[in-house]
Amino acid sequence: MKILILEDEENIRGFLKINFERNNFIVIEASNGREAIEKSIKEEPDVAILDIMVPEIDGLTVCKILREKYSNMGIVMLTAKGQDLDKIMGLEYGADDYIVKPFNPLEITLRIKALMRRLKGHDNVDESITYGPFSVDSYSQTISKTQQPLDLTPTEFLMLKNFIKNPGKAFTRDELLNIVWGVDFFGDAKIVDVNIRRLRTKIENNPSEPEYIETVWGKGYRLRK
Repeated sequence: MKILILEDEENIRGFLKINFERNNFIVIEASNGREAIEKSIKEEPDVAILDIMVPEIDGLTVCKILREKYSNMGIVMLTAKGQDLDKIMGLEYGADDYIVKPFNPLEITLRIKALMRRLKGHDNVDESITYGPFSVDSYSQTISKTQQPLDLTPTEFLMLKNFIKNPGKAFTRDELLNIVWGVDFFGDAKIVDVNIRRLRTKIENNPSEPEYIETVWGKGYRLRK
């Protein structure tokens, strides 16, 4: 697996490089946003770790550009402690996860490995599922609505697939975290809300009045039965 590390602080980037090479990753380094985009186009990494405050092109813009170009790439943002807006903006721009500085090597390795499992689509038991206007093809990791493929990130794919497999079932945020992000996820449950909002923009005719994914007040979310 190839991993791109966008980080302008050489000591942090070097630390991450050593950590991931020990875990058998091929590491691609970038010290500014422009370099990260150029190397991503050339090398096509499986996962990108993006620091936000970097020269030339900031990490959020890099995230947006990479997500538009590579729907299946795993993207993780590095954010400073207490910068909640950066976390939310990163997720809105298409990031799959975020990691708060300072971090420890065990946490970041677990988070990236959990993301890799989602990228590989480890739950491929059902080759095809159909419910309402939605059709899931687990083999190709695609979901269609009225026979039109949806442009989903790996995280959005797993979340929507889970809803389609369980129509009418209300899931708490913690349940969705465990199913989609894994039991070893260390982050904030708000990541669920942001991904639901992002998913609604892709499947709903009017995201402000959702027809398919309902909010269950005091509980979480469900696919309308």
